[in-house]
Amino acid sequence: MLHIHFTEADLARTRLASEPDPLWEIALSLHRLQTQQGRSAHAEWYRTTRVRLADQGLEGVLRHLLLPAFPRAAYFPDFLTPTRGAQGLAAGLAALVDTPTDRVRREVKRFMAVGAPSWAPRLVEREMRQDLANALRRYYEVALAPYRERTLARVEADRSVRGRALLVGGADGLLDGLGPQMRWDPPVLHVHYPPEERDLVLDGRGLTLVPSYFCWGPPISLADSTQPPVLVYPALREARPTAVDRPLGVLLGRTRAQVLRGTALGANTGELARLAGVSAPTVSQHISALRDAGLISSLRYGTSVLHTLTPLGAALLRGPDKPVSAVS
Repeated sequence: MLHIHFTEADLARTRLASEPDPLWEIALSLHRLQTQQGRSAHAEWYRTTRVRLADQGLEGVLRHLLLPAFPRAAYFPDFLTPTRGAQGLAAGLAALVDTPTDRVRREVKRFMAVGAPSWAPRLVEREMRQDLANALRRYYEVALAPYRERTLARVEADRSVRGRALLVGGADGLLDGLGPQMRWDPPVLHVHYPPEERDLVLDGRGLTLVPSYFCWGPPISLADSTQPPVLVYPALREARPTAVDRPLGVLLGRTRAQVLRGTALGANTGELARLAGVSAPTVSQHISALRDAGLISSLRYGTSVLHTLTPLGAALLRGPDKPVSAVS
């Protein structure tokens, strides 16, 4: 169990990452290749990615370099998922390569104690870190870039839910609704984090919450408590279609029904386009039709427009009320 200790200053500085972190997604996607856990949720990605990696001649790099660097174990070096990864893949890989040698040596020593590959000590050499960064870039382009829109849609949907919780309940509401793997008992967030039992004292630094498409099961954090605090957790999964969804799709059409469902928690035009898998002009047509029918409303906020359900739209999503039994 990981116990994250907050102060009032930490609550004020807790935030949600604005986008998927590419290096965390790389690390956690490599974990998906090492276990059956979460395989069904990523079945299409697993099947197509293994083919693409083979076609690009990356199977050897995957087997001998990438999977050993990111074992699905209790530890892999923190410098492989640097904070600057939040600024994009190029910034994250540059930070990885530029990691101070003393830090690399310290983390590799810990890595060796839990079964690191034999080549791990060479990571103290900048050239070796550059080779690893090059391999990570190639892996990202083949395995993750084709799924970027889907990843963005899932993370943005999660952010919408968390943002609504923050608006309604403040930081307490956000932390209290993070899911079954986490329990908010103010001022401590208890996180299921096998096999360790440790404490993370934020000490005014705040916490960055990073929803992840490829994270499955327990959330994950950095091992070094002196680094900027981050907690990567599984983004909310898409709900399976219900009995209400099927007639809604017949009534509105599949894409328009997806757009209507996507506005349930509030979404902008780009988010709805990614969710429905259509272009922005196409989703704008569906939005206009739903708005003209009185099912959604649109409010400009800054440079974007937020679309939300009207009471009529919410009633349509809920479906018909269950009949009340007659009383004799």
